[in-house]
Amino acid sequence: MASVTYLDALRLALFEEMERDERVFIIGEDVAAHGGAFGLTRGLLERFGERRVIDTPISESAVIGAAVGAALMGMRPVVEVQYFDFVSCAFDQLVNCAAKMRYRSGLGVPMVVRGPCGAGVHAGPFHSQTPEGSLLNVPGLKIVAPATPTDAKGLLLAAIRDPDPVLVLEHKLLYRSLREEVPEGDQIVPIGKARLARRGKDITIVTYGAMLHVALEAAAVVAAQDGIELEIVDLRTLLPLDEPAILASVARTGKALVLHEATRTGGPGAEIAALIAERAFEHLDGPVVRVTAPDTPVPLSPPLEEYFLPNAERTVEAVRALHAY
Repeated sequence: MASVTYLDALRLALFEEMERDERVFIIGEDVAAHGGAFGLTRGLLERFGERRVIDTPISESAVIGAAVGAALMGMRPVVEVQYFDFVSCAFDQLVNCAAKMRYRSGLGVPMVVRGPCGAGVHAGPFHSQTPEGSLLNVPGLKIVAPATPTDAKGLLLAAIRDPDPVLVLEHKLLYRSLREEVPEGDQIVPIGKARLARRGKDITIVTYGAMLHVALEAAAVVAAQDGIELEIVDLRTLLPLDEPAILASVARTGKALVLHEATRTGGPGAEIAALIAERAFEHLDGPVVRVTAPDTPVPLSPPLEEYFLPNAERTVEAVRALHAY
């Protein structure tokens, strides 16, 4: 095993899959000569050439539309969206073409749309969004949000090999802030399977992506100061949800808190809370609590952005209130 960053783990997955399967190619803005906005595709052009690492104009609709066509013709395109905020420019291609193709024609669209999302780097409202709330209700899509380098590599491998369109949400704060030993070779993380990131007996926290690390920080605080033991479910996949993992954890602890960076209304927490209320009500000893970003665009001002983002302090307050309920 090699110790690599989150960003390097994603690059490693791309190298390995392009070596393994000649149908895999990379397409997007500045992915070739420049190596990607964050340097993630650096080295791919030199190794695989311009027919498999393709720079495009600034048109997300055209790029994703071209990838849909290539996938239907037997290729395995991996689209890099320079910032995931701009997947909205390709909503028609993604939602009305890629996601619905199997339902309309019986044909799968084996393509990946991946790229950076999330706030915390003072990039303002157009380069900091977490878009999952807008896409969770689209049948035909799969959405993954890895929180660790190992899961970043394993989920990207699984996404490239999947027979249907998969979105890979990579939180930009994690790119170079995390490093761990990542298994070499064909270590796939299955889509649709959550991971128990921490065992506990008092409250379940359901989370994913960068917020996993906020949850772990909060868990350490309340364990040391209050004797509260949190159980943390790292979803890894948002669509489809690993419902059995969520419900099993809530059955063990009796209380649930959902933590995510996406804005509150219509966010993943609403769906997870509804799931728990419908199917684990008899286990609950308190309300399902959400800790989320507020319903505003991401502020450019660093102090306002810091206030906007869920953090360990806010999570600790919510945990203490729920534990006392």
